[in-house]
Amino acid sequence: MTFVVTEACIRCKYTDCVEVCPVDCFHEGPNFLVINPELCIDCTLCVPECPVEAIYDECDLPADQMGFVAINAELSRHWPVITERKDPPEDAEEWREVEDKKDLLER
Repeated sequence: MTFVVTEACIRCKYTDCVEVCPVDCFHEGPNFLVINPELCIDCTLCVPECPVEAIYDECDLPADQMGFVAINAELSRHWPVITERKDPPEDAEEWREVEDKKDLLER
C-alpha cells in the first residue's frame, strides 16, 4: 500500500508534508502535490503534517477520491521532486474548505 494526496490539496498546496518524508517521494505540480507510489514506504509521517488532511493511506481512501491513486502515480512520473517546505499560494486559505476541486487540477 501507499499514501495518496487527494483533492483537498488542490489550490492549497501546503508543503509541510515534504520536509518529513524520509524517501523524498513528493512531487510538485503547479497547484498540487503528489506522492510517488513506487517510493513511498508507508511511514505515515506526512499524514499529520498536512493542514488540510489531504493525505490518506490507500486502504482508507474515501470512495470519491479513488481516482487520485492513478493521478498520483501518473503525475509523479512527470513532476519534479520537492524536498523543502515552501510558502503556500497566497490564496490557499480561501481554497482550504472548498470541495469538488478536481477540475481545477493543473497538470
